[in-house]
Parts: sequence; C-alpha cells; structure tokens
Amino acid sequence: MKIYTRTGDNGETSLFNGIRVKKNNKRIITYGTIDEVNSHIGVLLYYIRQDERLKDIEDLLFKTQNQLFILGSDLANPDIKSNDYPRINNEDVIYIEKTIDKLEETLEPLKSFILPGGSIEASYCHIIRTVVRRAEVNITSLFIDGDINKNCLIYLNRLSDLFFILSRVINKRKNFQDIPWKPS
Repeated sequence: MKIYTRTGDNGETSLFNGIRVKKNNKRIITYGTIDEVNSHIGVLLYYIRQDERLKDIEDLLFKTQNQLFILGSDLANPDIKSNDYPRINNEDVIYIEKTIDKLEETLEPLKSFILPGGSIEASYCHIIRTVVRRAEVNITSLFIDGDINKNCLIYLNRLSDLFFILSRVINKRKNFQDIPWKPS
C-alpha cells in the first residue's frame, strides 16, 4: 500500500463516512491537533524511558496515546449515533479522573500558580497540556454545533489537567521544584 493517495492534492480529505471536506474544516483541524498531542507524547515517552523513577508513567502515556487514536477516529466519524467505530466514553473520562486523584495524593497542595518548567519531562508535560487546551478550544465549536460526542470535549478537559499533575509529579520525583509564579 502506498502512503500517498493523491486524493488530498486539491486541499480536501475524506471523513470516515466518505464525505469530502476541506482540510481547513474545523473537524480536520481538531483531529490534527489531537495527532500533534500524540506526537508530543511520543517525545515525552523517550525521556520517561530514560529514568527509572518515572517507569510507571510509561503505561499511562501508552494508554493515553491509544485513547487519543480513538478520539481522533471519533472526530473523523461525523455520525455521532453510529457505533461502527470506537468512541470516547464516560469510562475513559473516569479513568483520567481516578488517575489524577491518585497522582495528586502524592503532591503538596499548590499555594500559588506555577510556571511551566523544571525537568525536561515536566516541561514536555506543559507543552502537551497547552496543545490539549488548543484542541479543546477547537473541539468546543464542534460541540456547540452538536457535531461531536460530548465525551470528547470532557476527555480533553480532563487530559489537560492530567498533564498539569504529571508535570508536578515528575518534578517531585526528579527533585526539581515547581516554579512559583511571582507577579511583578
């Protein structure tokens, strides 16, 4: 199978149902941003594997990458009533919430806002968090138009929280201090 099909040479692509849309369609932009998140997680995984203190985070990141593929396919399928493809569901959201709660138990409560930074891994978590936020902004217009599974929006909202908590957990395990925001 060839990687190129030439079907997108005029700025269009197909959704799962075969409908052709422009590549600047908000649905395409949104799942492109999800793909960007997944790629950043791939880079983060490289660094995570280098440090035994972070080994347990690897499985979480792999699961997240797989869920992001499901979210992408969910977005590529405009028939939200169809169950022909996997969908992000409430159990996926609950999994993230429970993971956040478990990780947060290991942290001191925040006393101020923190700046992105610390270790390279925590810094990548902040990059991922901000790209997830952009995806969430993109997906909101699809949600307002009633064009998506609501769990996709909720999942992204929780996912950005997860990467914020992961940044703090990683900094703690690597003996980096979170960087408090100091207003001028």
